Amino acid sequence: MLFAVLGAFASLPLLPFAMLPALAWRSAPYGVQVALTLLVWAALIGAVGLARTTRRGLVAAARRLLRVALPDPAAAPAPAVDRLRTPLWLLLHVAIGWAGALVSGLLLVMGVTLPGGWLDADLELSLFGRSARPGDGWASWAVALVCLLLAAAGCAAVTSALRRLAPGLLGPSAAERLALAAERERALAERNRLAHELHDSIGHTLTATTIQAAVAGEVLAADPVAARAALRSIEESARSALEDLDYVLGVLREQESETAPTRTLADLPELFDRLRHAGAVVEPDLTGDLGQVQGTLSRAAYRILQEGLTNALRHGAGGPVQVRVAAAPDGLELRVVNRTGTGPGRSAGAFPTSGHGLPGLAERVRLLHGEMESGPDGPHHWRLAVRLPVRLSA
Repeated sequence: MLFAVLGAFASLPLLPFAMLPALAWRSAPYGVQVALTLLVWAALIGAVGLARTTRRGLVAAARRLLRVALPDPAAAPAPAVDRLRTPLWLLLHVAIGWAGALVSGLLLVMGVTLPGGWLDADLELSLFGRSARPGDGWASWAVALVCLLLAAAGCAAVTSALRRLAPGLLGPSAAERLALAAERERALAERNRLAHELHDSIGHTLTATTIQAAVAGEVLAADPVAARAALRSIEESARSALEDLDYVLGVLREQESETAPTRTLADLPELFDRLRHAGAVVEPDLTGDLGQVQGTLSRAAYRILQEGLTNALRHGAGGPVQVRVAAAPDGLELRVVNRTGTGPGRSAGAFPTSGHGLPGLAERVRLLHGEMESGPDGPHHWRLAVRLPVRLSA
C-alpha cells in the first residue's frame, strides 16, 4: 500500500499545471473543467513515464516495496510500442493509489471514530430509502470493526493489483527478453572460453614446471648449466601463465582488461623448448605455410597442441613425442603421439586431473566444425588427431 500511496502523492506537483487550461477557460461548465483538468493531468503523468530514468526508478521501487523480481531495463532503446507500457503503468499506479488511499483512508477514519461517538461521529445506515441509526451500543463497534477489516482488505487488494500489473508493464518486453537471453548466452560463451583458456594455460604450466623443478633438483650438482636452464624455463612458463590468469580474472570481475594474451602457431617453437627443458623429447613435423593460418583458428590450434602435449607429459612413459602440424589449402591437421604408461620417476597418480581436458578439446573442435580422434595407437602409444577446416589468407 505504501508504494501505491507514494505514487499517488508523487503526482500532486503536476496538478497545478493540469489546472491551467481549466483556469484559462472559466466560461466552461464545471464538469468540463474537471474533465479537462483530469485529462491534462493524465497526459502530464504519461509524459513523465516516457523518460527512461523514470522506468529505472519505478523498477527499483517495485523491487524494494512490492517485492517483485524485475530485471534492470535493457540499455538499448525499446520499440515505441514497448515504451508506452511505462506511461500506462504510471497512470494505473496513480489511479489505483488515489482510489486505494481515499477509500481505505475513509474506512479507517470511520473505524476509529465511530465507537463511542468519538470526534462527535455518528452513523446512519440507508437502504432502499429507509434509514436507521445504530446508536452508541454494540452495533457501532461492529460497524467500526467491519470498516477496519474493509480498510485492511482494500490495502491488500491495491498491493495485489500492483504486483500483478508490475511484471507485464515494468518487466522486460518480448524484444527485451530476447536481448537479455542473447546477452546471457554471449556472457556464458565468453566464460566457457575463458575457462578453457585457463585450463589449458595453467594446467600446462603446472605440469611443465613440476617436471622442470624435478629435473633441476636432480641435475643441480652434476650439471648446473642444465639446472639453470630448467629454472629459466620455469620462470618463463610462470610469467606466461600469470599473463593469462590476470586477463581471465579481469574479465570475470567485469573490469577493463588489457589486450588478451594470444598465442598462435607461430609460438610453437617456444612451447617445444619449454617441453625439452622438462626432459621431453619432442619430434616436430611442421609442413605447409603455418604463417598463413590466422586469427581464431591459429590460436585454437595452439591450445589444442598445448593440451595434447600436456597430456603427453602427464601420462606418457618417456620416449619421443611426435607432433605433426600440416597446413593445406583445405584443412589443418594436428597430431600428437606419445608412449603410454608410467615414465621413469613418475607415478601413475603424480598428476591428478579434472577430466575436463579431452571434453574441452572436443567442444573446441566442434565449435570450429572440425573432427577429433583420440585413443590408443597400437599397444604402447596414444594418439590425438584433429582436423580443422581452414581458409588460408592470401
